[in-house]
Amino acid sequence: MVVEYVGSGFVGSQRQASGRTVQQELEDALTKIADHTVSTRFAGRTDSGVHATHQVVSFETTATRPLSAWVKGTNTHIGHDLAVVDAQEVDATFDARFSARWRRYCYVFGEATPQPAIGHDLVHWVPQRLNVEEMHEASQALQGEHDFSSFRAAGCQSNTPSRYVHEIQVVRSGNLVILDVIANAFLLRMVRNIAGALLELSVNCRGVDYLAKLLALLDREAAPPTAAAQGLYLVQVHYDSYERLSKLRVPLILGPSSLFDVSIDMSEFRYSRSRLK
Repeated sequence: MVVEYVGSGFVGSQRQASGRTVQQELEDALTKIADHTVSTRFAGRTDSGVHATHQVVSFETTATRPLSAWVKGTNTHIGHDLAVVDAQEVDATFDARFSARWRRYCYVFGEATPQPAIGHDLVHWVPQRLNVEEMHEASQALQGEHDFSSFRAAGCQSNTPSRYVHEIQVVRSGNLVILDVIANAFLLRMVRNIAGALLELSVNCRGVDYLAKLLALLDREAAPPTAAAQGLYLVQVHYDSYERLSKLRVPLILGPSSLFDVSIDMSEFRYSRSRLK
């Protein structure tokens, strides 16, 4: 399944001991449709307040239902801030997380003062006009394979701080400034930490070599604070054999989809699934 959600009403995507989560609400709904207990696997974990337009969820079932029933039926049992947008049958080896070749996130800054009441939880609002050109130029230092320790949150459980960034850009759409980044996988709060560094660069005129310097330090404590959760969107997960599950889904508030036209050279893909487990 492909699902989307507004993260404001959830304590995160993954089931937890307390609080409303995307996984628990989705599994409860799927269990009703399947008439047996359903367990799910998510393509990626999102924190409290983080949104998704393209979260991929896999599960196994013994129930026989039309694909339309999985979509429409599940949607009748979940809240208005969570929706199933597509469903597809996959082979038995498919895993939403480990079958993914790359993920894509967008982080959205909005320029406005005072901060708007409508949409306050959908964008990270700032009072300044951001220097998109310098932010984009600085971000290019992160392309390729690097040790991203300076952008890795404490508590990250990955076995390695190395990730391969296929594409990263900063673009403007009206009063919105969008960080768009594609990587084989992401460390805990990696995109929000990159966004925080780009904000610091623009607001305090740190210079276009600022992210390169932070990257070289391999020190999270030397980097600026993590950017707010409400600016982050999971917008695409790519699977080699499943084009339908891999389509980019950009929120309408971000403007024309042409802003996000990029090509990925998969010959540069460096990480096997086993190394990311």
